[in-house]
Amino acid sequence: MPPSTQSRHAPYPAVTLRPGIGPPPARPVEVIDTGQVLCLTFDDGPHPVHTPRLLDVLADHDVRAIFFLRGDQVVRYPEVVRRITAEGHVLGNHGMRHDDMSGWAAGRIASDLLETNAVIRQAVPYTRVGYFRAPYGAWGQTPTVAAALGMRPMGWRLAVTDWEPPGTDELLRRLTDGAAPGAVVLLHDGGGDRSQTVDAVDRFVPSARTAGWRFALPDNSGRH
Repeated sequence: MPPSTQSRHAPYPAVTLRPGIGPPPARPVEVIDTGQVLCLTFDDGPHPVHTPRLLDVLADHDVRAIFFLRGDQVVRYPEVVRRITAEGHVLGNHGMRHDDMSGWAAGRIASDLLETNAVIRQAVPYTRVGYFRAPYGAWGQTPTVAAALGMRPMGWRLAVTDWEPPGTDELLRRLTDGAAPGAVVLLHDGGGDRSQTVDAVDRFVPSARTAGWRFALPDNSGRH
């Protein structure tokens, strides 16, 4: 559906959530494995500076990640989205404008998610958007709606609070101490100055591998 038909003033699509009809409520994924595996995810991009630098770091270390994109940022920086997909990373939907959807009706949620997917696919046609993460982790009805639209809701097991930059050394410590089997790791490449996050990832990946960790994506992501 073209973005022009999904403006914020368009009628909300009908999404049936009555008991016994449609998919069951979906629990956000927090772990992807039971072994010594980590899944890196990045929110709030694309950013014109920090995302490309992060992509350089991930390429240097041969790591694939999931990028949860804001629709308004995709509109601004489609070329960065194209690079994300070209380098083998997976895309997720993070809402059109990073709104708190926890109190929204199902139809309004669906409208926002469909608009976000539409602008992503305008930047990268035919690319699968397989995941959804609620802005602020404020879920409400969003997991069920996302599942009904073919996206798997993804939470996290480890968040290092990099939206309040504490310094690269502290972020590295939190990543190292917080690593747990199969954990989905919440980080940010957009929404502010994420230079500390990029530096911490650059240092964390080789040290984690030395300690026996590997980095992977969920089996159903289409990437390995």
